[in-house]
Amino acid sequence: VTVLTKPYPCPGQCVFCPTDERMPKSYLPDEPGAARAFQNHFDPYQQVRTRLDSYEAVGHPTDKIELLILGGTWSSYKRDYQTWFIQRCFDAMNEVDSSSLEEAQRINETAAHRNVGLVIETRPDEITPQELAWLRRLGVTKVQMGAQSLDDRVLQMNKRGHTAAKTLDAVALLRAAGFKIVLHWMPNLLGATLESDRVDFARLWQGYCPDELKIYPTQLLENAELYQLWQRGEYTPYTTPQLINLIADIKPTIPEYCRVNRVIRDIPSLHVVEGNRRTSLRQDVLNEVKRRGQSCRCIRCREIRNEKVDADTLRLTDQIYTAAYAEEHFISFVTPDDRVAGYLRLSLPSSDTPLPALNMPDLDGAALIREVHVYGQSLAVGADQPGAAQHIGLGKALIEKASELAVAAGFRRLAVIAAIGTRLYYENRGFTRGELYLVKELV
Repeated sequence: VTVLTKPYPCPGQCVFCPTDERMPKSYLPDEPGAARAFQNHFDPYQQVRTRLDSYEAVGHPTDKIELLILGGTWSSYKRDYQTWFIQRCFDAMNEVDSSSLEEAQRINETAAHRNVGLVIETRPDEITPQELAWLRRLGVTKVQMGAQSLDDRVLQMNKRGHTAAKTLDAVALLRAAGFKIVLHWMPNLLGATLESDRVDFARLWQGYCPDELKIYPTQLLENAELYQLWQRGEYTPYTTPQLINLIADIKPTIPEYCRVNRVIRDIPSLHVVEGNRRTSLRQDVLNEVKRRGQSCRCIRCREIRNEKVDADTLRLTDQIYTAAYAEEHFISFVTPDDRVAGYLRLSLPSSDTPLPALNMPDLDGAALIREVHVYGQSLAVGADQPGAAQHIGLGKALIEKASELAVAAGFRRLAVIAAIGTRLYYENRGFTRGELYLVKELV
C-alpha cells in the first residue's frame, strides 16, 4: 500500500487541506500513486482505506500490509506531522481510531490488516543516529534513499547537495541499525555518459550493497531545469535502444542478494519531451538479456511468487558478502530449478561498526536479522494450503540458521528489526521485546 505525504504540511497537528492542489516535488498528478493521493486530498487514512478496499474488491488478501510512505524527504517534515500521518495509516489498517501512535501500533499487533513492513524515503544527508532511533519508534523497517549517482562530479553538476561518501556513511548507519536499504540509481544524469554509467553502476556493489534497487533513467520533462540545458544543446537524453542496451549490460551483474524493484518510473509518456517513452522498459531489457543468452539473478527475477514448493527438494544456501562495516549473509532456500522460495538477511557488524554512535542498547553484542521473507501463496494469517512456502516452516528454519551463524561468529545475542504486525511472530520464536528491537539471547 503506497501513500503520499502532502507537499507542504501545515504547522502543528494539521490534518489536510482539501483545496490544496499542489503535488509533492518530483511527482506528477497522473502517476498512479500520486493520483490516488490527490483524489484523497493526501489524507493518510483515506489513502490506505481506498487501497485496501480496492484489493478486497478483487479478492486479494489484505491481512499482511507493507506500507510505503512516499512523496519526498520524510525527514524534512515536522515530527508531529509524521506521528499523526503514521498513526492515521495504522488507524485505517486497524479500522478503529486511536488516541496515540503507540495505541495504534498496539492494536495493529492483532489487527485484521497487520503491518509487516513500513517504508519511508529520505536523503543520505538526513541520516543520523538520532534520526534512526526516531524512525524505529515510528515503526519504520525499510529506508529508500536517492543515491542517484556515486560520482561526485555528476552529483555536483546535478545539484544533489551531498557526496557519494555521505551516501556510504548513511548506508553504513542504516545497516548497523538493521534497516533494509533501497537505493535509487539514475543513469543519464547531466554529465554522465553511457560508459560512465556502466562504471558508476559497478560502484553500487563496493560497500554500498543495497538490498533493493530502483533504476530510474533520467526523463526529460518540460518543467525541469534540465529542459533549458537540453534546449541549449548542453544535455542529450539517451535513445530507447541505447538505454535498453545499457541496462541489459548491467542487469546480469546484479548480485543475488539484491532485488530490482523498478527499471523505470511510472511517468506517463506524454510528459516526456525527448528520449525514452516506453513504459515497458523492464520487459524490453529482459527480452534483450534473453536474446544475448544471459540472465539476471536478482531476487525479483528468481522469486517463486505464487508457485507451490516441495520442502524436501529445497536447498539452503548462504551467500556471504562484505558491505561497509559488516559481513552480510544472504541465507536462502532455493528450488531445484534455482528459484528463491525464501530468504533471510543477517548482518554481522565488524569491529569498527558505527553501532556505538547509535546508542541502542538492544544491539549491544548483537548480530542483526534485517529481513525475513518467505514467498508463496498470499494466504490469510492462520490459513493453510498444501505447498505454500509461507506455511512449511521456512521462516523458522532460516532464523535457526541465522542463530547458528551468529553464535559461530562470536555474537551473544540476535536482534531483529520487526515491523509492528510481526512482533508476535518473533515472540513465538523466542524473541523478547527490547526498547526498539526484538532480542534473543544466544549464549
